[in-house]
Amino acid sequence: MTQAKTQTKVHTLLRPAKLALGVALALGLSACQDEQHSVAVNKDVAAVTAVSSNVSTQDAIDFINQAEAELAALSLEANRAEWIYSNFITEDTASLSAAVNEKVTATSVRLATEAAKFAEVELDAVNARKLNMLRSALVLPSPLDPAKNAELAGIVAQLNGLYGKGKYCFADGRCLTQPELSALMAESRDPELLKEIWAGWRDIAKPMRPLFEREVVLANEGAKDLGFANLSELWRSQYDMAPDAFSTELDRLWGQVKPLYDSLHCYVRGELNAQYGDDVVPRTGPIPAHLLGNMWAQQWGTIYPLVAPKDADPGYDVTALLAKQGYDEHKMVQQAESFFTSLGFDKLPDTFWSRSLFVQPKDRDVVCHASAWDLDNADDIRIKMCIQKTAEDFTVIHHELGHNFYQRAYKNQPFIFKNSANDGFHEAIGDTVALSITPKYLQQIGLLDTVPDASKDIGLLLKQALDKVAFLPFGLMIDQWRWKVFSGEITPANYNQAWWDLRLKYQGVMAPVARSEADFDPGAKYHVPGNVPYTRYFLAHILQFQFHRSLCDVAGDQGPVHRCSIYGNQEAGAKLNQMLEMGSSKPWPEALAVVTGKQEMDASAVLDYFAPLKTWLDEQNTHANRQCGW
Repeated sequence: MTQAKTQTKVHTLLRPAKLALGVALALGLSACQDEQHSVAVNKDVAAVTAVSSNVSTQDAIDFINQAEAELAALSLEANRAEWIYSNFITEDTASLSAAVNEKVTATSVRLATEAAKFAEVELDAVNARKLNMLRSALVLPSPLDPAKNAELAGIVAQLNGLYGKGKYCFADGRCLTQPELSALMAESRDPELLKEIWAGWRDIAKPMRPLFEREVVLANEGAKDLGFANLSELWRSQYDMAPDAFSTELDRLWGQVKPLYDSLHCYVRGELNAQYGDDVVPRTGPIPAHLLGNMWAQQWGTIYPLVAPKDADPGYDVTALLAKQGYDEHKMVQQAESFFTSLGFDKLPDTFWSRSLFVQPKDRDVVCHASAWDLDNADDIRIKMCIQKTAEDFTVIHHELGHNFYQRAYKNQPFIFKNSANDGFHEAIGDTVALSITPKYLQQIGLLDTVPDASKDIGLLLKQALDKVAFLPFGLMIDQWRWKVFSGEITPANYNQAWWDLRLKYQGVMAPVARSEADFDPGAKYHVPGNVPYTRYFLAHILQFQFHRSLCDVAGDQGPVHRCSIYGNQEAGAKLNQMLEMGSSKPWPEALAVVTGKQEMDASAVLDYFAPLKTWLDEQNTHANRQCGW
């Protein structure tokens, strides 16, 4: 699933899904609370940095051990407070959650800054890895100057507030939130209405521009205090590679999948042109961004009915099949569990069933967003979602349990290593499992009588490609833009122009109305004002196919990889578990090699999976005499 569908509750040190370190609103703090807290934090930081630089190897090891123990204990408190808040939303539970998360922020800032003091100390590989993780854990590091830190906290709260309160009001007086506007964009086929919604939502981001500009200055200063050249270097330092080498690696992966994206882009543009005409969708060049069924043109699945091939219906409806077989919410989760036990994983603990949330309560407010939780860094794993008895949620449940089984697999690792090999792995594992929910799997578990023949594959593959392949360039370009902003390559004078230059370069989409530097279109995407790194989602969309192909090879599947399901194959399960148990204890290339046999990410697996679709797309584009590219 994509980042819009799921959220994983891992421990709060490294790459937290919600407890974004140093980000006030993600912690549920008011601007006033956080400004006062920031000053207190930096008094501690100043004291730390005043310590003599004469530190020994033993000093560093002692610090790491103390930090790890402190964070492990704090994570239990934070996880429980957050679980209670998410399941019983009241002013009191919100206050409790904010209080503990304030403590998490203070501790994380203090430990990251102190870790920087030991950056030059020679350490063994394990402790060096732990120290680097402590040092680079902050997404938005605060400057040491208390006044600047308080200023940064206020900016963070303002940016998140502008996004969270954002609405667009139509002439008839209706004022809609982003989810409501997104639902309209998914359903409407009126290009003028879509254009109005698209432009209207982006108006909420205009006031963010000067705030974001100042935030970059302050966060870069904080990154330098931790020993990094800028925030771009800090973010890219978390991938077991030199920062510039990691950027080169991303370019290589994109180069592998670009021909497939180009073919999909060409086909979709042609079909939209047939739907709307030359005046709305030109036959050549970029696609107007408001017509792809999504507020950010990041996934195109909602326009599948407009571009679906003839006779693409596979002949079954999973939602209807679930109802016919009497699946309720509990049985849906049990079936997903049986996927993992068929691979050789132990059954979920009894506490999973007694403590998880499957059905939206009628007596209280809860956060319904699907999420996977690890509350005690051991066996207290849970999911929380308001399950709908639909095909989509059947897939989401499999995905969420992928997170849970990953969390339990690395429970014996030291606390700092209780996480995925890099931040793309956790999402990739959930999606890898979801790729095995094939017609063959549905037949094996008794939901489907017969597997449709290969003639139905194109429709199924196109539907997947509209979400997964279409997402790839968007998943890449957001941090490409931010990294260049953080490094100074993109200056405030051309924030918006550079954004659209990158969207054109990678996605081949264009704004439907004129844009200028009075606009701040990056701010219309939550992850920018929310300071949530985005490259993890690009990596997950590459890795899931690489994992799937390799596990299908281990399982001995001889058919097309898009038809493979590893359900029931314990050899594949053992290989997967071996990697999951490593957590983040080793550099991600070593974890990758356990399943794939190679230490390099390889997007050719995406091409293999969609090979029949690529052939079909090229045939359609050639037959229609389309000029591909933009």
